[in-house]
Amino acid sequence: MKSTEVDRCSWCVSSEIYMNYHDAEWGRPVVDDLQLFEKVCLEGFQSGLSWITILRKREKFRELFCNFNPVEVVQFSAREVDALVLDPGIIRHRGKIEATIHNAQRYLAMKAAGETLCEVVWQYAEPPIDPETPHTGEILAHTPQSVALSKELKKRGWKFVGPTTMYAFMQSMGLVNDHATTCYVRAECERQRATVHFPPTTRGGAVR
Repeated sequence: MKSTEVDRCSWCVSSEIYMNYHDAEWGRPVVDDLQLFEKVCLEGFQSGLSWITILRKREKFRELFCNFNPVEVVQFSAREVDALVLDPGIIRHRGKIEATIHNAQRYLAMKAAGETLCEVVWQYAEPPIDPETPHTGEILAHTPQSVALSKELKKRGWKFVGPTTMYAFMQSMGLVNDHATTCYVRAECERQRATVHFPPTTRGGAVR
């Protein structure tokens, strides 16, 4: 069992799967394009649901969506979509499934234009902060940065990338450090965020 003796963000302590995710992933900066693409897709599936539902189904999502390799996902046919809608191992929402295929197309179009998803999304990261800066761990619905990132991706044709979805994405991928001040992971995440160099300047606003 995961130890509950260390201080963590309050939202994760009700479940071991949440604690594992919190300790190893949430808030740690990710600059790998394929990992970022997967997270955009999974956050889209999470829309309107609890994230723990997605975590419990994540491995099945990866299996059925070819590890979220855009080159393979764009080749999904209508027959494959119909099969995915019937599979209880994932979220059986046709619109979200079709959006994942569509976003794979948008991802590849960006790559063809010489853009990377990393460079686009990290423009909206909050700047590095002092890990001791007081922060209650309050989970916001969205921020000006997430609204701007949502508009940026929508401009490129992406779907299921609303401001709230994008803020959850930013939190989990380390574009913002929303660990509570007392959380034992906060300082380590901030040290890792300070090593990210995409891009050299940021459009991020004031840190809360």
